[in-house]
Amino acid sequence: MKIHKIIILGSGPAGCTAAIYAARAELFPLVIEGMQPGGQLTITTEIENYPGYTDGIMGPQLMQIMKEQAERFGTEFIFGEVSEVDLSKKPFTIKTENDETFQAHTLIIATGARARLLNIEAEKKLMGYGVSACATCDGFFFKEKEICIVGGGDTAMEEASFLTRFASRVTVIHRRDELRASKIMQERAQANPKISFEWNSVIEDIEGSPETGVQAAILKDTKTGETRRFPTQGIFIAIGHTPNTAVFKGKLDMDDQGYIRTRGTSTYTSVDGVFAAGDVADHVYRQAITAAGMGCKAAIDAERWLAEHQIA
Repeated sequence: MKIHKIIILGSGPAGCTAAIYAARAELFPLVIEGMQPGGQLTITTEIENYPGYTDGIMGPQLMQIMKEQAERFGTEFIFGEVSEVDLSKKPFTIKTENDETFQAHTLIIATGARARLLNIEAEKKLMGYGVSACATCDGFFFKEKEICIVGGGDTAMEEASFLTRFASRVTVIHRRDELRASKIMQERAQANPKISFEWNSVIEDIEGSPETGVQAAILKDTKTGETRRFPTQGIFIAIGHTPNTAVFKGKLDMDDQGYIRTRGTSTYTSVDGVFAAGDVADHVYRQAITAAGMGCKAAIDAERWLAEHQIA
């Protein structure tokens, strides 16, 4: 069986950037794309905060350009999702759900994270058309609009406060009558005149279309069961993220949320020769540009590791 110098798991900004750098170093990386090739950006509409695109760029287009750039330098991409990994001995062994087996001297994990969503049909249809899971990414598009944010933790309060820079009003929708956020975050949000609260409420449905955008949320009272229409022009979901690390559980050092821990400012993980980049190891920034930066670092770390171990 062929032993690859580098295998990269994931094909979002982190994975593709790692592939570009590794391929230019003539390490001939193999990228196992995952079940969502291109990552979360493939379900994102316009991106205006990625450097180099004056007029913005559509998420799927950006990821296609990154993939083609990596292929230009000799990266091999295969469609598939990893089902099993053996990191206990070298070379590392990776198996996919397609019953394919691969081996590598080094491994870059860039499998990303997924936003926890409401699991209603309208949410899928309107994602990128008024529904968002990233205030930092999309807040700019909601200038002088009335919007909602779903959640009650620190992230929800932080994003609610951030969104008041753009929106005329931000309504926090929370299923209980008190927040889970830290006291200081609660006080900050509650003191903001642009933020209001809808307690004991959940979103049961969303009115709108890709053509019109979001028009209203259908709220259900968690105590009475009654529903009502709540006009809004945007809905931000801030109920957390889940890193795609289940297959690495017990094999790599992770925090209590399942994010892979890396050493200092490097991308080295707890297993020598395994590196992590992007949202799979970053629960703070979660941006395409920071993921790409980590992908660059991971490729350089892996290249240096190979050189130190004299693997040509």
